[in-house]
Amino acid sequence: MRRGGTDMRVLVADDERLLADTVADGLRRLAMAVDVCHDGDAALERLSVNRYDVAVLDRDMPGRTGDDLCRYVISSGLETRVLLLTAAAGIRDRVDGLSLGADDYLTKPFAFAELVARVQALARRSRAAAPPVLEQDGIVLDVPRHSASRDGALLNLTPKEFAVLEVLLRARGEVVSAEQLLEQAWDEHADPFTNAVRVAVMTLRRKLGEPPVLHTVPRVGYRLGAA
Repeated sequence: MRRGGTDMRVLVADDERLLADTVADGLRRLAMAVDVCHDGDAALERLSVNRYDVAVLDRDMPGRTGDDLCRYVISSGLETRVLLLTAAAGIRDRVDGLSLGADDYLTKPFAFAELVARVQALARRSRAAAPPVLEQDGIVLDVPRHSASRDGALLNLTPKEFAVLEVLLRARGEVVSAEQLLEQAWDEHADPFTNAVRVAVMTLRRKLGEPPVLHTVPRVGYRLGAA
């Protein structure tokens, strides 16, 4: 089972720490799981271990550059989509970047809204097309608008609750393990022994209201649907 809309994992690699952290925080507010690193060597390590939908890479990092990392993604056959960031705005620079195999190219400074739109577009291309609006048992999740409701009543969900609900809806009634939720809705800093999944499911269940629609399957995971 792969990710859908906002329950995506993104790598942001840029040696401008404030920029990288600001971008990551903004993407996390949209329920994306985001890993951040500030040099090319650390980015390469993460790319070799984790599965990312999108990698946002600065072309001019210390150690391995964004260009080097882009070549690695292509040569390794990874499904990760690459968005290159650079201060070089010339046509030749853009052509060179795309010639490496990058999927998109964005020059600094950039509008955050544009970066988000490009990341979301690339993530959609990294997997099979999925419906933007998910519905089940009276629950309606509008991914592009980041809104959720049940039986017409809006649900005030945190970004993490939204991501968990999306994973469960895309499972179409199948059981989703805590490990799957942790991998799809949290970033690499999540402690595998944490109770974060249990807490998120508990608060989400309460917000979904009655009759109960989010069920715990003992020693297996969680399922969305009629009892």
